[in-house]
Amino acid sequence: MWGLLAVAALFIGGIGLYNRLVKLREQADAAWADIDVQLKRRYDLIPNLVETVKGYAAHENKTLEAVVAARSSAMSAKSPAEQGRAEGMLTGALKSLFALSEAYPDLKAAGGFQDLQATLAKMEDSIQNARRYYNAVVRDLNTKIHQVPSNLIANSFNFREREFFEVPEGEKAVPNVSFSDGTPN
Repeated sequence: MWGLLAVAALFIGGIGLYNRLVKLREQADAAWADIDVQLKRRYDLIPNLVETVKGYAAHENKTLEAVVAARSSAMSAKSPAEQGRAEGMLTGALKSLFALSEAYPDLKAAGGFQDLQATLAKMEDSIQNARRYYNAVVRDLNTKIHQVPSNLIANSFNFREREFFEVPEGEKAVPNVSFSDGTPN
Protein backbone atom coordinates (compact mmCIF):
# COMPACT_ATOMS: atom_id res chain seq x y z
CA MET A 1 0.00 0.00 0.00
CA TRP A 2 2.73 2.50 0.97
CA GLY A 3 4.77 1.46 -2.04
CA LEU A 4 1.83 2.17 -4.33
CA LEU A 5 1.38 5.62 -2.79
CA ALA A 6 5.10 6.35 -3.25
CA VAL A 7 4.94 5.33 -6.91
CA ALA A 8 1.82 7.46 -7.41
CA ALA A 9 3.52 10.45 -5.75
CA LEU A 10 6.57 10.04 -7.99
CA PHE A 11 4.35 9.78 -11.06
CA ILE A 12 2.36 12.89 -10.12
CA GLY A 13 5.58 14.76 -9.31
CA GLY A 14 7.01 13.73 -12.69
CA ILE A 15 3.92 15.04 -14.44
CA GLY A 16 4.29 18.34 -12.58
CA LEU A 17 7.94 18.66 -13.59
CA TYR A 18 7.14 17.79 -17.21
CA ASN A 19 4.35 20.38 -17.32
CA ARG A 20 6.68 23.05 -15.87
CA LEU A 21 9.27 22.30 -18.57
CA VAL A 22 6.62 22.47 -21.29
CA LYS A 23 5.37 25.79 -19.91
CA LEU A 24 8.89 27.27 -19.92
CA ARG A 25 9.53 25.99 -23.46
CA GLU A 26 6.32 27.60 -24.69
CA GLN A 27 7.14 30.86 -22.89
CA ALA A 28 10.57 30.87 -24.56
CA ASP A 29 8.95 30.32 -27.98
CA ALA A 30 6.47 33.14 -27.35
CA ALA A 31 9.20 35.47 -26.07
CA TRP A 32 11.30 34.80 -29.19
CA ALA A 33 8.25 35.52 -31.36
CA ASP A 34 7.88 38.88 -29.56
CA ILE A 35 11.51 39.73 -30.33
CA ASP A 36 10.95 38.70 -33.95
CA VAL A 37 7.95 41.05 -34.24
CA GLN A 38 9.88 43.98 -32.77
CA LEU A 39 12.86 43.34 -35.04
CA LYS A 40 10.59 43.11 -38.10
CA ARG A 41 9.09 46.50 -37.25
CA ARG A 42 12.59 47.92 -36.95
CA TYR A 43 13.68 46.37 -40.26
CA ASP A 44 10.62 47.87 -41.97
CA LEU A 45 11.51 51.35 -40.66
CA ILE A 46 15.14 51.30 -41.83
CA PRO A 47 14.48 51.76 -45.60
CA ASN A 48 12.46 54.92 -44.82
CA LEU A 49 15.31 56.19 -42.69
CA VAL A 50 17.89 55.47 -45.40
CA GLU A 51 15.77 57.22 -48.05
CA THR A 52 15.37 60.28 -45.82
CA VAL A 53 19.12 60.52 -45.27
CA LYS A 54 19.79 59.99 -49.00
CA GLY A 55 17.86 63.15 -49.76
CA TYR A 56 20.19 65.23 -47.61
CA ALA A 57 23.47 63.33 -47.79
CA ALA A 58 23.49 61.52 -51.11
CA HIS A 59 27.28 61.29 -51.21
CA GLU A 60 27.38 59.28 -47.95
CA ASN A 61 26.91 56.02 -49.86
CA LYS A 62 29.37 54.06 -47.72
CA THR A 63 27.36 54.66 -44.55
CA LEU A 64 24.03 54.04 -46.28
CA GLU A 65 25.29 50.81 -47.84
CA ALA A 66 26.58 49.63 -44.46
CA VAL A 67 23.12 50.13 -42.94
CA VAL A 68 21.42 48.25 -45.78
CA ALA A 69 23.95 45.39 -45.59
CA ALA A 70 23.62 45.15 -41.80
CA ARG A 71 19.82 45.07 -42.12
CA SER A 72 20.01 42.24 -44.65
CA SER A 73 22.38 40.30 -42.43
CA ALA A 74 20.12 40.75 -39.42
CA MET A 75 17.04 39.68 -41.35
CA SER A 76 18.70 36.45 -42.46
CA ALA A 77 20.06 35.45 -39.02
CA LYS A 78 18.62 32.17 -37.76
CA SER A 79 19.72 31.46 -34.18
CA PRO A 80 19.67 33.84 -31.20
CA ALA A 81 23.50 33.94 -31.27
CA GLU A 82 23.54 34.84 -34.98
CA GLN A 83 20.77 37.35 -34.39
CA GLY A 84 22.72 38.95 -31.54
CA ARG A 85 25.84 39.37 -33.68
CA ALA A 86 23.83 40.76 -36.59
CA GLU A 87 21.91 43.14 -34.35
CA GLY A 88 25.19 44.44 -32.93
CA MET A 89 26.40 45.23 -36.44
CA LEU A 90 23.08 46.87 -37.34
CA THR A 91 23.09 49.00 -34.20
CA GLY A 92 26.60 50.21 -35.01
CA ALA A 93 25.61 51.04 -38.58
CA LEU A 94 22.55 52.96 -37.37
CA LYS A 95 24.68 54.95 -34.92
CA SER A 96 26.91 55.95 -37.82
CA LEU A 97 23.84 56.94 -39.81
CA PHE A 98 22.53 59.11 -36.97
CA ALA A 99 25.96 60.65 -36.57
CA LEU A 100 25.57 62.03 -40.10
CA SER A 101 22.87 64.36 -38.83
CA GLU A 102 25.57 66.30 -36.99
CA ALA A 103 27.31 67.05 -40.29
CA TYR A 104 24.10 67.99 -42.08
CA PRO A 105 22.08 70.56 -40.11
CA ASP A 106 19.23 70.45 -42.65
CA LEU A 107 18.91 66.71 -42.07
CA LYS A 108 19.03 67.13 -38.31
CA ALA A 109 16.28 69.74 -38.50
CA ALA A 110 14.07 67.73 -40.86
CA GLY A 111 10.87 66.69 -39.13
CA GLY A 112 10.69 63.38 -40.98
CA PHE A 113 14.19 62.43 -39.87
CA GLN A 114 13.45 63.40 -36.27
CA ASP A 115 10.22 61.40 -36.31
CA LEU A 116 12.00 58.33 -37.71
CA GLN A 117 14.78 58.69 -35.16
CA ALA A 118 12.26 58.95 -32.29
CA THR A 119 10.31 55.95 -33.57
CA LEU A 120 13.49 53.91 -33.87
CA ALA A 121 14.49 54.89 -30.32
CA LYS A 122 11.12 53.63 -29.02
CA MET A 123 11.59 50.40 -30.98
CA GLU A 124 15.05 49.95 -29.49
CA ASP A 125 13.49 50.16 -26.02
CA SER A 126 10.85 47.60 -26.99
CA ILE A 127 13.49 45.27 -28.40
CA GLN A 128 15.58 45.63 -25.24
CA ASN A 129 12.55 44.79 -23.06
CA ALA A 130 11.65 41.79 -25.23
CA ARG A 131 15.29 40.62 -25.13
CA ARG A 132 15.37 40.85 -21.33
CA TYR A 133 12.15 38.86 -21.01
CA TYR A 134 13.32 36.20 -23.47
CA ASN A 135 16.66 35.83 -21.70
CA ALA A 136 14.91 35.53 -18.31
CA VAL A 137 12.65 32.75 -19.61
CA VAL A 138 15.60 30.99 -21.26
CA ARG A 139 17.54 31.24 -17.98
CA ASP A 140 14.64 29.64 -16.10
CA LEU A 141 14.24 26.91 -18.71
CA ASN A 142 17.96 26.11 -18.84
CA THR A 143 18.14 26.04 -15.04
CA LYS A 144 15.18 23.68 -14.82
CA ILE A 145 16.74 21.40 -17.44
CA HIS A 146 19.86 21.04 -15.26
CA GLN A 147 18.24 20.83 -11.81
CA VAL A 148 17.63 17.53 -10.09
CA PRO A 149 15.10 15.88 -10.41
CA SER A 150 13.68 17.82 -13.36
CA ASN A 151 16.82 16.98 -15.36
CA LEU A 152 15.65 13.35 -15.42
CA ILE A 153 12.37 14.38 -17.02
CA ALA A 154 14.12 16.88 -19.35
CA ASN A 155 16.57 14.25 -20.61
CA SER A 156 13.84 11.63 -20.99
CA PHE A 157 11.66 13.92 -23.09
CA ASN A 158 14.46 15.59 -25.07
CA PHE A 159 14.18 19.12 -23.67
CA ARG A 160 17.20 21.12 -24.86
CA GLU A 161 18.86 24.29 -23.65
CA ARG A 162 18.12 27.51 -25.48
CA GLU A 163 20.62 30.14 -26.55
CA PHE A 164 20.49 33.57 -24.95
CA PHE A 165 19.93 36.56 -27.21
CA GLU A 166 23.00 38.67 -26.57
CA VAL A 167 25.00 41.17 -28.52
CA PRO A 168 28.66 40.08 -28.38
CA GLU A 169 30.75 42.26 -26.06
CA GLY A 170 33.05 43.58 -28.79
CA GLU A 171 30.10 44.75 -30.91
CA LYS A 172 28.50 46.86 -28.18
CA ALA A 173 31.06 49.62 -28.62
CA VAL A 174 29.92 52.91 -30.09
CA PRO A 175 31.51 53.51 -33.49
CA ASN A 176 34.13 56.23 -33.67
CA VAL A 177 32.81 59.09 -35.78
CA SER A 178 34.81 62.26 -36.35
CA PHE A 179 33.73 65.48 -38.06
CA SER A 180 37.06 67.30 -37.98
CA ASP A 181 36.66 68.91 -41.41
CA GLY A 182 32.88 68.99 -41.51
CA THR A 183 32.51 65.58 -43.13
CA PRO A 184 32.29 62.22 -41.42
CA ASN A 185 35.27 59.85 -41.64
